[in-house]
Amino acid sequence: MKDLLWQAALSTLNPNPTDSCPLYLNYATVAALPSRVSRHNSPSAAHFVTRLVRTCLPPGTHRCILMVCERSDAFASACALARAFPLFTHRSGAARRADKKTVTVEFFLVGQDNGPVEVSTLQCLANATEGVRLAARIVDTPCNEMNTDTFLEEIKKVGKDLGITPTIIRDEELKTRGFGGIYGVGKAALHPPALAVLSHTPEGATQTIAWVGKGIVYDTGGLSIKGKTTMPGMKRDCGGAAAVLGAFRAAIKQGFKDNLHAVFCLAENSVGPNATRPDDIHLLYSGKTVEINNTDAEGRLVLADGVSYACKDLGADIILDVATLTGAQGIATGKYHAAVLTNSAEWEAACVKAGRRCGDLVHPLVYCPELHFSEFTSAVADMKNSVADRDNSPSSCAGLFIASHIGFDWPGVWVHLDIAAPVHAGERATGFGVALLLALFGRASEDPLLNLVSPLGCDVDAQEGDMERDSKRRRLV
Repeated sequence: MKDLLWQAALSTLNPNPTDSCPLYLNYATVAALPSRVSRHNSPSAAHFVTRLVRTCLPPGTHRCILMVCERSDAFASACALARAFPLFTHRSGAARRADKKTVTVEFFLVGQDNGPVEVSTLQCLANATEGVRLAARIVDTPCNEMNTDTFLEEIKKVGKDLGITPTIIRDEELKTRGFGGIYGVGKAALHPPALAVLSHTPEGATQTIAWVGKGIVYDTGGLSIKGKTTMPGMKRDCGGAAAVLGAFRAAIKQGFKDNLHAVFCLAENSVGPNATRPDDIHLLYSGKTVEINNTDAEGRLVLADGVSYACKDLGADIILDVATLTGAQGIATGKYHAAVLTNSAEWEAACVKAGRRCGDLVHPLVYCPELHFSEFTSAVADMKNSVADRDNSPSSCAGLFIASHIGFDWPGVWVHLDIAAPVHAGERATGFGVALLLALFGRASEDPLLNLVSPLGCDVDAQEGDMERDSKRRRLV
């Protein structure tokens, strides 16, 4: 009888792009993903996985999800499932509930390499999904709780878990040490701004990587204040720093083999007597001066200090910054695809590949500083902080502002990820960026699953001689 019921349910499914069928008085549901996706989507159909679970999961305290997929889609599917179960809530009913809800996820692998799932793979999926949910929880938490003090506690908690003591530069020390971007943005807030760094430096590392996250815990716009319809949701302006924290925790737990620094640029862009004014000029950590013509273009100021620190003090070979930087990103690449801007065509392609493999989708922006950087021309300083023409690729220009503080002729790899739109879906955070960073840098991990979803797979490694691989820096892409 059960087999007949199951076959009948399967026969009714007609995914366009998805479909579902309830079983046995809604105690169970079978759902089908699209049979095909376009070239700019993930083969795992990760966004549809999240959507189906949110809409079709039967009610109850103890629930089970059976995910049928190929091994190559397991990582993206697990992260997609994690997005369907956000941690943050302040609903009074949740606090009164005595029994905790549990969701058990099982994977059934099909196609090639469909053997049993190893314990190491399950551990990788657990760390990745915990990272996604950690980032989403931070982004969902309002600023009356997730201020810069609280964010620093989250960083310290991760550091303690990994055996790493963070470096923290705060308040007036930022000013005296030349971090004019972070200090200028956050100096009007009750909770002072900070630069925090978690550093992983294993023996045998062959290169140094820095992930720099924008951590604006709330963005009023400053004196260039946002309107009543555009300010709600600005608790999410720390999404880049949250993603870096979640990804760093998972990457180190999975055996990251190179030097990895997580740099957090934390501030609340507030209004008060000490707030930065339009026309003020700040000296940033790069040594360049910036004339402020829009206090609501604050993310690029804190990130400029962050990438400069990564270059000058940490000696990074690869600098990647992650930020909810521009509203224009959602127009340029949409709600689902983050925007990537980089000085390397190889890394641009790698970001797109990694996004398709992990479900955190990415699409390129135009990189052309010789045509776009003139938008920041100032008569009295090295540059302004906001463009003259908002119709001239503003998301690209915003990223170029950050790059200018390490120099367009810098020989290392610089990657900028603008995640303003995909950091949330409706009113809930997605933890976007965690899966992307883990996949993009999967080749620097000891974990087989992260190597599988990295832009270049293990097959490429197999073609190289051991002597050549040992004598050169690891090529992540």
